[in-house]
Amino acid sequence: MKKTNSQDRVLAVLDLFSESRPLWTPEELMRELGYTRPTLYRYLKSLKDIGLLMSTRGGRFTLGPRVVEMDYLSRRADPLVATAAPHLARLTAAHPCTALIVRWYGDKMLCVASQSSAPNPISSYPRGRPMPMGRGAIARSIMAFLPKPQLVPLISRYAHDLRQVGVGATPEDILAAFKRIRRAGVAVAFGEVTPGAVGIAAPILDAGYPVASLCVTVGGQQASGELIDRISAEVREAARQIGTEVFDEPNSNLNM
Repeated sequence: MKKTNSQDRVLAVLDLFSESRPLWTPEELMRELGYTRPTLYRYLKSLKDIGLLMSTRGGRFTLGPRVVEMDYLSRRADPLVATAAPHLARLTAAHPCTALIVRWYGDKMLCVASQSSAPNPISSYPRGRPMPMGRGAIARSIMAFLPKPQLVPLISRYAHDLRQVGVGATPEDILAAFKRIRRAGVAVAFGEVTPGAVGIAAPILDAGYPVASLCVTVGGQQASGELIDRISAEVREAARQIGTEVFDEPNSNLNM
């Protein structure tokens, strides 16, 4: 999408930095974004002056210390993180597991809080690392509660992954699977994101809309059907309570 105003054009610079590409030279940025040299250098100076970018050896740029400061402030200010903390503590006290809160925006999901009581935690997605939208219990717990006009394009975009992990062979099959998850109020996945881990996730809703997910991961070797059912009930109830406490509105859609 073409950026039409200066604010969007500056943000487009930041948006290029990723786990797979954390360093960029000005020349690479100009080629990627199509900006003129004077325009790009003006943006780089502004971003560097406020600490969002910093220069490194070889004339390359990467994200700066202000990003770390903003992460610290987000941890302290995010009501979802604060509200979820005792629920994560209860879940990890009850089971040797990792419990995490995942927010989503656009087509990205990010862990924002986690606690673990497992001897050797197996979660491969720490705070801030994007998770795949087409795989895993967290993604399905969110997607199942999206309005159909928003869900259908996501099914199309991630159809290959959804088919590969056995959600359904056709768009109709996948929609039917999401309806079952919506009725159950919880999604379960076996080793789809992290090998050897069973993920059990429920959506955290704001007025019926999924804004985040609560997930518990346990080792596959300990995940009997009875244990999965018990954790599913606990995760579903904890997610409902978190949604009610944060957004002050009961998550009545969980029982639809």
